[in-house]
Amino acid sequence: MGETVIPGGVEPIDLRRALEERYLSYALSTIMHRALPDVRDGLKPVHRRLLYAMRLLRLDPDAGFKKCARVVGDVIGKYHPHGDQAVYDALVRLAQDFAVRYPLVEGQGNFGNVDGDNAAAMRYTEARLTEVARLLLDGLDEDAVDFRETYDGEDREPIVLPGAFPNLLANGASGIAVGMATAIPPHNAAELCDAALHLIRHPNASLEALVAKIPGPDFPTGGVLVESRESITESYRTGRGAFRVRAKWHSEEVGRGQWVAVVTEIPYQVQKGRLIEKIAELLTARKLPLLADVRDESAEDIRIVLEPKSRNVDPALLMESLFKLTDLESRFSLNMNVLSGGRVPMVMGLGEVVREWLDHRRDVLVRRADHRLAKIAHRLEVLGGYLIAYLNLDEVISIIREADEAKPELMAAFDLSDVQAEAILNMRLRALRKLEEIEIRREHAALVEEQADLQALVGDEQRQWARIGEEISELKKRFSKSTELGRRRTEIREDFELPSSEAVEAMKEALIEKEPVTVVLSDKGWIRAMKGHLTDLSGLQFKSGDALKVAFHAQTTDKILLFATDGRFYTLGADKLPGGRGHGEPVRLMVDLAETHDVVSAFVHDPDRKLLVAATDGRGFLVAEADVVANTRKGKQVLNVTTPAEARLCVPAAGDTVAVIGENRKLLVFPAREIPEMSRGKGVRLQRYRDGGLSDAKVFQAEDGLTWRDSSQRVWTVKELDEWRGNRAQAGRLPPKGFPRSNRFGEAGLGEISG
Repeated sequence: MGETVIPGGVEPIDLRRALEERYLSYALSTIMHRALPDVRDGLKPVHRRLLYAMRLLRLDPDAGFKKCARVVGDVIGKYHPHGDQAVYDALVRLAQDFAVRYPLVEGQGNFGNVDGDNAAAMRYTEARLTEVARLLLDGLDEDAVDFRETYDGEDREPIVLPGAFPNLLANGASGIAVGMATAIPPHNAAELCDAALHLIRHPNASLEALVAKIPGPDFPTGGVLVESRESITESYRTGRGAFRVRAKWHSEEVGRGQWVAVVTEIPYQVQKGRLIEKIAELLTARKLPLLADVRDESAEDIRIVLEPKSRNVDPALLMESLFKLTDLESRFSLNMNVLSGGRVPMVMGLGEVVREWLDHRRDVLVRRADHRLAKIAHRLEVLGGYLIAYLNLDEVISIIREADEAKPELMAAFDLSDVQAEAILNMRLRALRKLEEIEIRREHAALVEEQADLQALVGDEQRQWARIGEEISELKKRFSKSTELGRRRTEIREDFELPSSEAVEAMKEALIEKEPVTVVLSDKGWIRAMKGHLTDLSGLQFKSGDALKVAFHAQTTDKILLFATDGRFYTLGADKLPGGRGHGEPVRLMVDLAETHDVVSAFVHDPDRKLLVAATDGRGFLVAEADVVANTRKGKQVLNVTTPAEARLCVPAAGDTVAVIGENRKLLVFPAREIPEMSRGKGVRLQRYRDGGLSDAKVFQAEDGLTWRDSSQRVWTVKELDEWRGNRAQAGRLPPKGFPRSNRFGEAGLGEISG
């Protein structure tokens, strides 16, 4: 049967299947040809093509420079059909000594800087290969690796480079593919060589033994690695983790007892200009209380000067505050997701990565040896023909002079191969000297000896590993830690201990001048801090329709806690509150309090105190005040409330007895031990209501009796409370005679000014 002809040439397809096929094709292309490096040479295709194109342009380390535009043009025209700017950006990065630990390209001109400034246009800059790049390319003409056709089929390019340098770990890599990513930090080449040599001698070496050789990353910008050996080892074991890197700094005396902190090295991939901008922004926002000023005094080297607010500041604590809030401390992720064998993406551990590089070096060694053996065999065949010609010189000359077809006659007369006959016919007359025969015999003997050595090498794995070990030992000498390029730049501190948060807080408080203030909060949520401890609040002015909600005495070094109807606690610094002039500022500008909620109470934080928090539905619990401090504007959720209930009260819990009164004017007294202490939750029912809800509660000592203040400010005390005693969650009875009609105990709350 013939094919079905569809009118209009439209072919129906399944959309889902078509999308899956096309997306999979795109994903594979991104993974294989763009984002993930090959574990063998540590390069992505664009970098490999750049180095190969520069080699063909003869931009060797000892040659002259050529314009980068010439290099980029060759790369995008022959090998890499992508945008010229993307290729140039890749070239620039390979030349930046602050981005690449061992640069593969030597640049001439403006190639950007650590401040984040871009390189000059490619028409202005020039480049050539470095010795490291030459090592990666060494052996490319000796059949060391396979080649493939370029995208247009007009040329050929290497699938992978011979890679006589452990580039993947030495220079690291980063990239984002479809559904996967890679992030590998740079390492020290001499340490990698030590680990490789150890793995050659001990193929089953433990990871701990390798980590002893490679203690951690070595970033081009230096810095200090603050990770424990256990954490580093685990990251290298799984191929996933993170390394915490801090800036390197020291303190300098500037006379008269003053000092400054000087940063000389910053974490990897942090732009110095942006870092200083961030510090300046935090300084302006008053989020760095220990810092007075920041200056950039960098020239060729980095020098960031940090001036403290007071000479009494501990330099370590100043730097801790900066490490916490700025990129002077950063985390570099480890995700060793690479192409194994150039084909299979997988996450490898440290040992697997080094092993694959060594196996690649062995493959290259054997392939180069086989290539050399083929060359030797061909040369020995030619030399054998030359010797036959010398031994029968007159007859050979006679055949060449007289025969119409000299080649077949020579082959027949002396049993020569086609190669030998062709070589004899191509000999120059000057090569017929007697001295030349001696040279040929000497070359023949040397080649026979080299051939035997290479054949022994190809047939003996032990010899192969010994040869690779010699090459790596030579590499280690070239990049030893005694050289400027090879020295370790990143310091590793395994025993690093962070100062306690209490110490940091104590220093912050020490910098704040301790002064008495009176905190005033209005009904509509406007807050201010009046200078001094006021006792007469009658002169306070408020906005129209607003009035005093609560006022209490504090010090500028205190923390102010706010408890809101949503059950959250918010924390404010007393020194950060607006001054007493005017009406203050809305609390909602300082904390993220929703418009639908309001502040229940405000008070000075006392970390040694316990609080009783409760909602309108009569549920509540005890909480340690130290557990309610919030570190962010969003506050800290402590009392969970469900609409329509909302948080009603927060009172000090100092005593053995609790008195609870509801809106139904029923009073219940029960032991405080019946209320659980929690850090968060809905709590337990304090009192049962048929209608209405909780009005007020108080914790007191039973022997002192229950006190309250009436509307005339008279204080009442009742010690005989048996009539109202019961168990938690009971209904209670009507209060004693004289209890306020407001159903409130009427006493000042947490630090509130009475009267």
